[in-house]
This record gives sequence, C-alpha cells and structure tokens, in this order.
Amino acid sequence: MATFQPSLECDNISNIHSEQTDSDLIQKADERYRETLPNLPKGKGWMTQHLVQYQGFWVNPDAALKNLMWIQDHFKPRPTDIFLASFPKSGTTWLKALIFAIVNRTRYGFADHPLLTTGPHDCFPFLYAHLYEKDRSRFDLDGFPSPRLLSSHIPYASLPNSMTDNQSYRFIYICRDPKDVLVSTWLFMNKLRPKELAPLSLEEAFELFCQGISPYGPFWDHVLGYWRASLETPEKILFLKYEELKKEPFVIVKSLGEFLGYPFSLEEESKGVVEEIVKLCSFENLSNLEVNRTSVQKFSKGATVDNRHFFREGKVGDWKNYLTAEMV
Repeated sequence: MATFQPSLECDNISNIHSEQTDSDLIQKADERYRETLPNLPKGKGWMTQHLVQYQGFWVNPDAALKNLMWIQDHFKPRPTDIFLASFPKSGTTWLKALIFAIVNRTRYGFADHPLLTTGPHDCFPFLYAHLYEKDRSRFDLDGFPSPRLLSSHIPYASLPNSMTDNQSYRFIYICRDPKDVLVSTWLFMNKLRPKELAPLSLEEAFELFCQGISPYGPFWDHVLGYWRASLETPEKILFLKYEELKKEPFVIVKSLGEFLGYPFSLEEESKGVVEEIVKLCSFENLSNLEVNRTSVQKFSKGATVDNRHFFREGKVGDWKNYLTAEMV
C-alpha cells in the first residue's frame, strides 16, 4: 500500500492550482486584449507598422498593449517597491544605474560592482520585461527580492490603483527637453525598425511627435501626468529633469538617496562615495563597458535590443544637429 505523504501531496495540489490560476489569468487577459484591440484608433508606427491609442496614449499594439493591460489587471506591488517612470528616451538608462548603485551601495564594492558586468536594464528591469516566460506561463516578479527596482513608460493615468493609492511606494520620474527626446527616439526606433518597413524620415517623425503619435505619447500629457501627481504627493513622487541631472549630478544623487530612504552619511560623503557612484554610472564609463558594447538586452515576448543602442550621445542639446529652425 502506498504511503500517504501529506506535505508532498499538498505541494503538488498547490502547484497544480497555481498553474491553473496562471492559465486562467492569461486566458482572460488574452480575451480582453482581443476584444479591445479592434476598437482602438490607429496611427503610424515608429518601430512597428502602426500604433494604437489606448486610454488616451499611443502604444505598440502587440507587446506593449498586452503588457499594459496585464499590469492594470494583475500586478501586485509591494510597499517597498521603487518605480522609475519616464517617457522613452529621457535618460532612463542612466537613472537606472544611479538608483541601483545608490540603493545597493552597502552590498557591492566599486571594484567588482554588478554594473561593470551587467547592463542597467538587467539590474533595474522594466516592469513588463519579465511579464511572461517563453511559454507565457507565469508573471515571475514575485521571485524578486525587496526592494524591487522596476521601471516603466506607462503614463500615470494608466497605472492601476494598486500603484497609485498606497503612499508607501516611491516613484522617480525623469523628463527631458522634447526636442532631444524627438531626435533620440527617431534615431533609436529606426535602428530597431524591421527591414520590410521603410525608414522613418525625420520630417515624418517630427509631424507624428507633434501630433502626439509616438510610443507612450502625447509627450506633454505623459510629463504633466507625473508632474501634477508629484505636486499632490511630493513625498511619493520625485520629479527630475535630465538637464539638471547633467548639470548637478552630485546634488541629484544625494537628493535621490534622501528621497528613497537611503541617505548618505557624513562619513560616506567624506569618503567620496557620492563621487564614486557618479563616476561608475557616467555615460563615459557605462558606454565603454564590454557588457554595454556587445551584449543583447532581452525583453518580453522574445524582443531583443543591442545594449549599445541605449548609449548614443548622452548630451543636452544634440537636437541642434538635426532640427530646422521651423521645427524648433
């Protein structure tokens, strides 16, 4: 007669139930997506053939929309979560590295720091980068240790209530001069645009951007959503400008430490810890690391991007080399 093993039997039942629950959630999410997609307005795409307008903002009709809808319905934040939000091409990669280094400065030395061998997007992943495994079977952020560092381009108005109602979460938002955002987005998207689609001209990109038709656009709606929220809850949302971060990185790094609950001690300041973090995360250092010159960044649904594409110029005012006076 077989011996009854309660713990093993319970574990098996629990695993089966979990798999069934995951499968049911995925099925419901797919059904909602298929019902919603045909009714959404379409606009010309930058990296894909077209974008769709969902809740007032333009997104990729495949991965971006599916991931956003899943997050709205099923993401469960933790009180210790730290979120970095931004409009695309606004300094996200640099700020990821800075925040990761600030929060983990007592865990790692600068000589063998993870950022020397791991890209910022792996140290500080996008909220939806780990949404599905290859078989789309599990939303696997539950396995991340706290505090989870998660980034997103999702507009504030589209965030689920679970992320905006609780006062314990921390958001950092970074914005950038829209002229630099336009140029950076145009160059970045053309590198990733499929060969079967003709390159997007700067004139086309300019017109689309001004109409608000760009990934997660309109630009000003995105920026103002987080700006207004930061005025209402300044203890929860820190609003940063890329240009100020470039001008005074030491001041901003110390402000970030204070805001996130990881303030720098006088001893740390005297030992040059702030300076070491700024040096480690500088564009010059990160862009020349082997991992950021040769490795590939993997996102959800099998999408990949060469890490080098995240490091172009890192300058303020590069738009002057591309935009006409009329565009400006």
